[in-house]
Amino acid sequence: MSGENAAVGPGGRPGPVDVNIGAGFEAVFLDPVGRAVQQRWMDAAVAVAFEDLDPVSAFPVIPGRRWGPGLWWSATTGRHVAAGSNAMRIQLMVLDRAPDVTGLAGRPVQLLWRDRQGRVRSWVPQLFARYRDGTALLADCPSCPDTGGERALAAAEAVSAACEEIGWSYRRLPPLEGALAANLKWLAGYRHPRHRGRTGLLEAVVDEFERPRPLVEGVAAVGDPIEVLPVAFHALWAGLLEAAIDVPLHERVLVQAPASGGGLGLPGARDSSTDGLRAGAGIREVG
Repeated sequence: MSGENAAVGPGGRPGPVDVNIGAGFEAVFLDPVGRAVQQRWMDAAVAVAFEDLDPVSAFPVIPGRRWGPGLWWSATTGRHVAAGSNAMRIQLMVLDRAPDVTGLAGRPVQLLWRDRQGRVRSWVPQLFARYRDGTALLADCPSCPDTGGERALAAAEAVSAACEEIGWSYRRLPPLEGALAANLKWLAGYRHPRHRGRTGLLEAVVDEFERPRPLVEGVAAVGDPIEVLPVAFHALWAGLLEAAIDVPLHERVLVQAPASGGGLGLPGARDSSTDGLRAGAGIREVG
């Protein structure tokens, strides 16, 4: 029933559908009014803005886990993205900082296909990212390499093949190292544009780091660290300043504007909200 509305179950989730996908892939997704639609994968990939859609099904809640499903406020889109785990939130942070990413969504599409025995199989990738050139990434965010077992690995092969057909990509994104993950969480707390500070302050901070210098020295040269540090952290998040973030951040970490000039027109300063870290917080070591 390619291209027709599929049945909708409780809570707006796709219900049982009369699958008829032949030898190809099909996509199931929710349209803008919440109706489940099943369509040929190649047609849906061209016509559907998956980055604008709600999750096709809810992230599971697993008792006993410290982290559960929630929302990530995206600096790229200015909207919330559904996230199912801490591992996925970390990967959303990585993609949210990437300058070539223009859209993000959590679980917006379910893929259907038949295996060699003719049995219908399905998989819902956790994450969708749209790139500036129109291509896209479907990804899962396992907390360890064997998460999901053989079924997840078999699905990864199928979804990778589906993406290859249309010039997209699929990846099982590996967990980040501890220091890098911690630093991204810290900088993400300053991703909201309010941390650009008063008029002209962000430009002054970027200019002060035209040449590499310790963070604390450049900040002090601009003004009161209580006011200036949040602006420097925002600039580091937005890519207007650079520093090594795969080692613990500290007050004497070397910071500089990118060789390209750091985007002094400030197009890279993304709009988003904080994770509750206060604008006046002082520098701390993250590890």
